[in-house]
Amino acid sequence: MVTELTCAADVSAARDFIQRNGLTFENGFDNLAGVFENGKLVAVGARAGNILKMLAIEPSHQSGALLGEIVTDLVNRGFSAGFESLFVYTKPEYATSFEALNFSLLVCHERVALLEYGTGLEQWLASAHHLIRPGANGAVVMNCNPFTLGHRHLIETAAHRVDHLYIFVVREDRSVFPFEVRIRLVQEGVRDVPNVTVLDTSHYSISNVTFPAYFFKERDPVALIQMELDLALFAARIAPPFGISTRFAGTEPYCEITAGYNEAMKRVLPNYWIEVVEIERKHTDQGAISASQVRAKLADEDWTGVAELVPESTLAWLRSAEAASIRERVHQNKGRH
Repeated sequence: MVTELTCAADVSAARDFIQRNGLTFENGFDNLAGVFENGKLVAVGARAGNILKMLAIEPSHQSGALLGEIVTDLVNRGFSAGFESLFVYTKPEYATSFEALNFSLLVCHERVALLEYGTGLEQWLASAHHLIRPGANGAVVMNCNPFTLGHRHLIETAAHRVDHLYIFVVREDRSVFPFEVRIRLVQEGVRDVPNVTVLDTSHYSISNVTFPAYFFKERDPVALIQMELDLALFAARIAPPFGISTRFAGTEPYCEITAGYNEAMKRVLPNYWIEVVEIERKHTDQGAISASQVRAKLADEDWTGVAELVPESTLAWLRSAEAASIRERVHQNKGRH
């Protein structure tokens, strides 16, 4: 029987068990579950949001049903918490064990496989089917926190090089500007560009599922693996239905993580016959335009400086009463996002 582990002694025992089985114990989980046999743990697993993690089974019990019991319990808890899909990372050689538990393999890249319980990717692609345009198409994946003249320059330049350009706006809400605001500012900022379509990334590109290190200031030691897996998923599952043969990115002089992601694109995407085009950033007298510059000037209430960095549509929104809470958040936030 699966038991939720909540008391300090059980959590400590789970930590020891997980580490003994060669995994890293990570705090910040929503559920920690285990199976006891004769008073000792023989299986442990955890759920953090929509991700299952720290799944460990006693070696002598790995041929039995314990993995299924732990996973089923955690999936059910995830569904009860309101998630429509649950995800798990595992070694490629273990992917079939999760497929036997009704997980679908999203992507397998060298040392890691990502699987999904649920039909989220299929549903997301189906919901965007009406946006598909014929031709040799391109893509840009952007956070836009907020939308700047730099983003606009990248989009205009890329749109001239392809039949149709898809702008995927990062859906993950880990930035000062919420997703609904960010995508709206992009839509307003490119309304006059005829061959672009703006849509979101859902869970499947630069998200807490595929690339959580993107949202942290510090370099994560597994960031490189996450970057490459994120890009392999994009190339294998997202690019083909949209006819995407080129991925565009702006040069990155400021952020080590984003610069590393650009380099990972050049390594990974050509293997899937996707060309990578890096476009020089738009500059002002103060250097390359960045969203972090906009937030810094907004925090200083330097409206002249903000106006030099953003389109009129973004500036109008930033000055609006609707943006008052965001302006306050910018004053308080010192992070990269």
